[in-house]
Amino acid sequence: MTEIKSIEKPDDRRDFPNGHLEVVNLTGLVFGKATFEPGWRWTESVKDIAGTDLCEVHHNGYVVQGRMRMRTRDGAESEVGPGDVFVLAPGHDAWVVGDEACVMFDFAGGMGEYAKATG
Repeated sequence: MTEIKSIEKPDDRRDFPNGHLEVVNLTGLVFGKATFEPGWRWTESVKDIAGTDLCEVHHNGYVVQGRMRMRTRDGAESEVGPGDVFVLAPGHDAWVVGDEACVMFDFAGGMGEYAKATG
């Protein structure tokens, strides 16, 4: 089996304050391309959409551009930038660092539900 889709023609696009997400669904893979503009912070831009205090999505990510800082539920902080590959467990906040948009790809599958209104 071969299945090909272009992120330039996503199956779904979700806009939220200071950013947006494009998602393509393939057999066995939900792929997301997220663009977070300067000033984006999960607790300010997505929290009300998700209906949770912290992001409860698991991320397997690759940063293409910009920088993002992440804080886990236990207070540990990390920062990622271009070329970084990361795994981030549910229960975190995150925000753009600096004045450049942060663009990242996510392969974990959780982006299928990211920034979708609950209820």
